[in-house]
Amino acid sequence: SDGSIRLHQMASEHPLLQWNGSTNGQPIIALQWALTRPAVFFVLDASSNIYIWDLLENDLMPVAKQTVPLENVVTMTLLGEPEKTNGLLGLVLAKASGEIDIQVVKKKWASP
Repeated sequence: SDGSIRLHQMASEHPLLQWNGSTNGQPIIALQWALTRPAVFFVLDASSNIYIWDLLENDLMPVAKQTVPLENVVTMTLLGEPEKTNGLLGLVLAKASGEIDIQVVKKKWASP
């Protein structure tokens, strides 16, 4: 609820990494790991901001932030085929109006 993210290892109750205030205090609505690139995850906050984290590029902060204008995004998920090496990854956004928006993720965050 405060925008903090914790990365845990299954064998420990203590986080390996923790990022406090990663969304400037906005509650996190959804977090999804990239299906095609294990070091990348996407975070959606309550203000319809999407943060892209690439832990191989920067493990201190997101590498990109995108705001979805004019519409409240209520959830997100990712589409992709991890067994294929084409690196295609889609970001599916569900908006409060009932619209579904599918965006293709840049190769640099999707390629294995």
